[in-house]
Amino acid sequence: MKIVVTPYSPAWDAAYKAEAEKIKNILGEECTAIHHIGSTAVPGLAAKPIIDIMPVVRDISKVDALNPSFEKIGYECMGEFGIPGRRYFRKGGESRTHQVHIFEAGNTRDIQRHLAVREYLRKHPDTARQYGELKTLFAQKFPSDIEGYCNGKDAFMKELEKLALQWADRPSP
Repeated sequence: MKIVVTPYSPAWDAAYKAEAEKIKNILGEECTAIHHIGSTAVPGLAAKPIIDIMPVVRDISKVDALNPSFEKIGYECMGEFGIPGRRYFRKGGESRTHQVHIFEAGNTRDIQRHLAVREYLRKHPDTARQYGELKTLFAQKFPSDIEGYCNGKDAFMKELEKLALQWADRPSP
């Protein structure tokens, strides 16, 4: 898979909304919330043009039975894929367009960290710009090496997540 980071596109929000409707239809009553997460959810942030979607469900164990419905709309069902308690789906093969990360409502740790990072980047445009520049640099340095690209961002991402969670936990004025 070629790693390409592009300037922010307002079309990403529309792509999220269209796909979120399809996902809500599959999940039905199990779905308690659905969020646009990741870099494409942050206006102005350069990103790989892959829409990350995070549905929250009542009971994660009921999601596996819905795999055929996800497959019908083009998703590859990947199970937990390295994060216990998650169900991960990806769409588009080598030209991936969407990734879905489903968590159970009780998994507040994973849900909170995704939302905190998104909100922190939305409220801190200088950090978002710095992150976008870093992603662009590593995409150019490792255009065909996703591991190299991810490793390059790793220290920044860990610090960003830590800052975002502290920021999200601060008392409101």
